Amino acid sequence: MAELDDIIHQPLRLRIMAALNALPTAAAGLEFSRLKKLTGATDGNLGAHIETLARAGYVAVEKAFVGKKPQTTVTATAAGRGAFSRHVATLQEIIAASARQP
Repeated sequence: MAELDDIIHQPLRLRIMAALNALPTAAAGLEFSRLKKLTGATDGNLGAHIETLARAGYVAVEKAFVGKKPQTTVTATAAGRGAFSRHVATLQEIIAASARQP
């Protein structure tokens, strides 16, 4: 059985990756404020976890200005999508194995 991905397994990072992976591959990603609403995280906590995912190469972060307001968009990378898919498959293996137990 494959190992769970320690980077993704943390609950908030799992929520972030689930939200990003729900988008079509060609999607532009999610804005920071939308991720904040989806995850219920604070600005600082969300920012720290996005940074961890970015350092791992699982997400790309784009910062821009819309008018005079800063806008941060987070997108799952191909590596991040692959890691999330493997993580979910491992969870499914654990569930299937426990269902087979008497």
